[in-house]
Amino acid sequence: MPTVGVKRDLLFKALGKTYTDEEFDELCFEYGLELDEITSEKEIISKEQGSCKSSDASDIILYKIDVPANRYDLLCLEGLVRGLQVFKNKREAPRYRRVSPISGEPQRLVITKETAAVRPHAVAAVLRNITFTQESYDSFIELQEKLHQNICRKRSLVAIGTHDLDTISGPFTYTAKPPADISFKPLNQTKEYTATQLMSLYKTDSHLRHYLHIIEDKPVYPIIYDSNGVVLSMPPIINGDHSKISLKTRNVFIECTATDLTKAKIVLDMMVTMFSEYCAQPFTVEEAEVVYPDGKTCLYPELAYRKEKLSAEFINRKVGINESTERIAQLLTRMCLLSQATGVGDEIEVEIPPTRSDVIHSCDIMEDAAVAYGFNNITRTTPHTYTVANQLPLNKLTELLRLDLAAAGFTEALNFALCSEEDIADKLGKKISETRAAHISNPKTAEFQVARTMLLPGLLKTIAANRKMPLPLKLFEISDVVLKDETKDVGARNSRRFGAVYYNKSPGFEVIHGLLDRTMQLLEVKAGRGEGYNIQAAEDSIFFPGRCAEIFVRGKSVGHLGVLHPDVINRFELTMPCSALEIDLEPFLGLTAETLLTHDVPMQETIKHQFQTHGESRQVAPHHPLSTKTTFGDMNTQGGLKALNDFLANKSYIEGFVASQADTAMFDAIPSPPSQSFCHLQRWYNHIKSFQLERAHLPPAKSQFVLPPIPSASTNATADSDIDLFGSDDEAESSEAARIREQRLAEYASKKSKKPALVAKSSILLDVKPWDDETDMARMEECVRSISMDGLLWGQSKLVPVGYGIRKLQIGCVVEDDKVGTDLLEEAITTFEEYVQSVDVAAFNKI
Repeated sequence: MPTVGVKRDLLFKALGKTYTDEEFDELCFEYGLELDEITSEKEIISKEQGSCKSSDASDIILYKIDVPANRYDLLCLEGLVRGLQVFKNKREAPRYRRVSPISGEPQRLVITKETAAVRPHAVAAVLRNITFTQESYDSFIELQEKLHQNICRKRSLVAIGTHDLDTISGPFTYTAKPPADISFKPLNQTKEYTATQLMSLYKTDSHLRHYLHIIEDKPVYPIIYDSNGVVLSMPPIINGDHSKISLKTRNVFIECTATDLTKAKIVLDMMVTMFSEYCAQPFTVEEAEVVYPDGKTCLYPELAYRKEKLSAEFINRKVGINESTERIAQLLTRMCLLSQATGVGDEIEVEIPPTRSDVIHSCDIMEDAAVAYGFNNITRTTPHTYTVANQLPLNKLTELLRLDLAAAGFTEALNFALCSEEDIADKLGKKISETRAAHISNPKTAEFQVARTMLLPGLLKTIAANRKMPLPLKLFEISDVVLKDETKDVGARNSRRFGAVYYNKSPGFEVIHGLLDRTMQLLEVKAGRGEGYNIQAAEDSIFFPGRCAEIFVRGKSVGHLGVLHPDVINRFELTMPCSALEIDLEPFLGLTAETLLTHDVPMQETIKHQFQTHGESRQVAPHHPLSTKTTFGDMNTQGGLKALNDFLANKSYIEGFVASQADTAMFDAIPSPPSQSFCHLQRWYNHIKSFQLERAHLPPAKSQFVLPPIPSASTNATADSDIDLFGSDDEAESSEAARIREQRLAEYASKKSKKPALVAKSSILLDVKPWDDETDMARMEECVRSISMDGLLWGQSKLVPVGYGIRKLQIGCVVEDDKVGTDLLEEAITTFEEYVQSVDVAAFNKI
């Protein structure tokens, strides 16, 4: 975020109130800012250059305030004070007006067609009868620099020129000429220079040299003249010395040249609105006329106000508050967004001033309402949506490969994603145009000119920097490379690659080939054509002729391996043979590094869901559970539902990382949707419900989680009556036999009813870890045993050494599964924060 430095005493004077440092820090926080540092000019110079250089510096206290990057109206003292005063209801937001000159025509800026080749746009305005003080003048200059570094993108989009209007005469001409035809005296110089000489002069200037690249390669340079041929500026580099402004300047002509007209309008509006309060008529700006090459004319600055409408319900819902329409309108007005209720329902009409170019959507208005309400005043609530995060499959595959490749004896390297053009082209015997490399427009050093297109150069440079290490050197890297791709919005895409090199006195091609075989084994790709992998002889300038092979997986080329060409080895300042391998990992997942996933995807295949066509009914027939008995308990009981809820606390699915038949079977076993008290179960239930249309295509379950239904007594009796192996031949049963049978059934039922029900129990061994060796272990055990729950019985305990004088408490207990879960136990124990650092389950056995 940009940092604005303001003098504390000057700031408090403008605010009309003196704050303590703590009070002003709190005020900044309320307004969405941050008081980053309290310092002084002397302290800054002392830190940067030493105390000997700071003896003459000022001791005035400075506040360094961090401002959001899109709030251009807060980048100077004037805008900051204005915003805080409106926020504290000490003043109303000013109305900015564009006015015509009192006498005569407006100042005119004529754009010629030659500017189209370099900077085609320009806007202008006049601050009439302005009065500067030293502080406001410094703020005026500083705001230009802040805008140049921020919205102007270091003058590449917009360049601001400010001139003393009384020293020049209009109309002004904005044109472009060859460098040799431009000659003028630049700002703070004593003689005239041509544009070519200026480029050489400012090559060593610590400030201006950063902007030379914008136009130095252009055939013509932009230039602005007045009607007498006096040079106002050569944007975006330097202004002319003739028209420079000073404390005595009364009329300021402001021009902005640009490659982006919208940005130019915003910058001009920001400059004139911030300092128009110093004009004889505060907050008024004199218009200027801009004439385009096609004859069209426009008046600037626009200072456009616009109105937006949104509902109070939208703001309440998004922020998480419950305020009236009138109250929300008041909150927005405090943020310089004049608002009022329209009377149509809960609709609010919001007026966006020209200083708030950051407001481009209703969400921006909602954010301002939240700031005015106070983020600390918003009631904390539990999110209504519960989700379990999953690792991106490509990253998961990468991590697994890293471990196994390290186990294979290779050392991982981590290199820069940027490199020089020479590394990926000349040193590899290729042309830069063939590499599909994304170039950095303004590289700081020759080492970081392009984004790498291969991992191999970085690995070879790592070996070159470690040549004194014992041989062999075996390195690998798994990272992204960047390739140009016209199908992407940004014109490039990331690709996850795996590269490895073997450097020794002998080439070691068999080592690299063995690493390829091991990698394919880990990726579960068998050797062979068709659905497997194979290698074929190939030619590449990187590799030695006849010692290069192309790698194919399922008929698709994924990379190369081979012995590096001696010329390549020499160019990287190596002296011994080297074998290398580089393959693309994304084909093994069927994904790209940029794919956004809504659920986890297996490594070998992507499940293709059959979505309904337009017109198909979304109604799913209600399910009738064949059985509610599961391995987690009976889904008709609260205990069973709680056990399943605890199981799903850190899982998305019953089995594995994708939906399967295990999920649908468990879904069918639940007779009705679970209540909100079982948040994890409810999240899983709603998710699996969305798979009902394609449930038949889900992978089969690996285990049985739903128990088969127990046949009823009536069903058994019916079945037995069909085949009576031990009955009499008479189909009619005697009354005595029937009486005896009924008596025995009654006795059996009586005995069964008196038999206690089997209660599922588990034996748990817990490791309770203290904070340090000074923790009172006896007191910690006393606290743990003080936990009392229905279905919990504490057992024996002992202290187990961990190391460095620290011991942990190992304590056993027996719990009834339907009443007490491990999560519940851990949560209860960790409430004793003074003694307990963490709790782990050391052992868990069903009884």
